[in-house]
Amino acid sequence: MNRPIRNLAAASALALACTGAIAPVPVQAQFGGIVYDPTNYAQNVLTAARTLEQINNQIRMLQNQARSLINEARNLESLPQTIAQPLQDQIRQTQQLLQQAQRIAYDVQAVETAFDRQYRGVTLGASQQALVDGAEARWQNSVAAFEDALKVQAGAVANIEGSRSAIGELLSASQSARGALQAAQAGNQLLALQARQLADLTATLAAANRAQALDAAERAAAKAQAREQLRRFLADRPRYVPGQSRPGGN
Repeated sequence: MNRPIRNLAAASALALACTGAIAPVPVQAQFGGIVYDPTNYAQNVLTAARTLEQINNQIRMLQNQARSLINEARNLESLPQTIAQPLQDQIRQTQQLLQQAQRIAYDVQAVETAFDRQYRGVTLGASQQALVDGAEARWQNSVAAFEDALKVQAGAVANIEGSRSAIGELLSASQSARGALQAAQAGNQLLALQARQLADLTATLAAANRAQALDAAERAAAKAQAREQLRRFLADRPRYVPGQSRPGGN
């Protein structure tokens, strides 16, 4: 019985000796010929995650660049509404009304010639008929100037409705502008509309002042002519001498 016990003890000792001779558990394991390294696997996963993050960053950069290009394209997009041609037509119409001025036109040389002939250079020694004809011509100048002023004022008033419609369109276009260029173009067209309104105002004031100036000049010339006609009237009548009987009297 002692011999089997001794054999069991020897086998146990041999097993313990073999176990002590084996190294610690290796970090690598082999499955069917494939070596699995946990440390290398973790590094590969970390590298893949970093690569994926870089790819996502590049995608976001490309998206931002695409948005920037889209915004730039919108900023360069022209405004579909334009009132340039209607404004030019209205200004041209006002100019035509001014060019249709009767008798004395809006021209410096024409004004100087007319005033030298009909106002400043009135010959008081002319015949009675010549004085009457000159007064009639000056009166017609004044009447024509007032008529011209009324025409220009009517044209300016007619443009008000067009201005109201244009302002509504431009304000709507400005509020719905897709980019900076459209907003700037809408603002520029509003400024152009204001310039046209100022042109109408200038033309109206010019026409009204022209009529008033011709009327004042006509009245000044009429006063000088009236004094001359009064002098002639008094010169043609015999002077009254006290105590002298009238011709044909008792």
